[in-house]
Amino acid sequence: MLSFLKRDKSEIADSGSGTGWAAKLRQGLASTRARLSAQLAGVFGAGRKIDEALFEEMESILLSCDVGTDATAHLLDATRSRARAQGLTDAAQIQDVLKQALLELLEPLEQPLDTSRARPFVILIAGVNGAGKTTSIGKLARLFQMEGKSVLLAAGDTFRAAAREQLKVWGERNNVTVIAQEGGDAAAVIFDAIQSAKAKNIDVVIADTAGRLPTQLHLMEELRKVKRVIAKAIPDAPHEVLLVLDANNGQNAVSQVKVFDAAVGVTGIVLTKLDGTAKGGAIAAMARNKPIPLRFIGVGEAVDDLRPFSAVQFVEALFE
Repeated sequence: MLSFLKRDKSEIADSGSGTGWAAKLRQGLASTRARLSAQLAGVFGAGRKIDEALFEEMESILLSCDVGTDATAHLLDATRSRARAQGLTDAAQIQDVLKQALLELLEPLEQPLDTSRARPFVILIAGVNGAGKTTSIGKLARLFQMEGKSVLLAAGDTFRAAAREQLKVWGERNNVTVIAQEGGDAAAVIFDAIQSAKAKNIDVVIADTAGRLPTQLHLMEELRKVKRVIAKAIPDAPHEVLLVLDANNGQNAVSQVKVFDAAVGVTGIVLTKLDGTAKGGAIAAMARNKPIPLRFIGVGEAVDDLRPFSAVQFVEALFE
């Protein structure tokens, strides 16, 4: 555990699942931690001197966890500078310095989503195929309901019938209305959903969209159209554009952020499937590249396995 970190920042209430979120996060990050901590343990052996060979080994380990070249260089520079400033000579002292540098890199991402700024608060969901958008929407709906908010879902993925059906299942599970159409135009479906939410005084509208690759220019243009149509329903909407990313994609996820942000102005990120990858270090790459708020992270299939991102808890879960 990180004794130098503020404990109050790491406390997130459990949802009655019987397993604390910190424990779930630690379990979910087991693959990344196994690669990172196991290798660093050999590097930070007691009695070893702090030299450039040490930092070269650290570099290889961080890159193997998909931290990325820019973030890795930043972390190494910060660690090296602090080690010198503190007069450290033993490699065993370096791990806490690295942890602190990583925490400070990730802290700007920790910006919880505030849905009280508008009513209805409209969230547009985007991402590539298979990132976990529809499942994340169902889990977000449950989270907002736990906050006492009413939710309406818009089935804006008009390409996949299975996506509509999946969203309807989540709607039934959470007792949430789902606005859907057979085929048709995604923008029209979402527009109708927003009008319905306004009439029913709903707190939050979550609009699903079809998965699309950044290289599919016509589909990226369709996403821009959806955003424009939403603004016609409510001038300052969407109030949040959430990009859902699969953590297994590592550095490819960083590239997706750039393209989707250029197309629709991403305001927040949902990072899913952290439990199935050793590439959890990609979060550091995102923080270094462009610190768009990491609103939520997912570490499992259960409905309560998606929670707001905590930099403290994440760093604690990465190290033995």
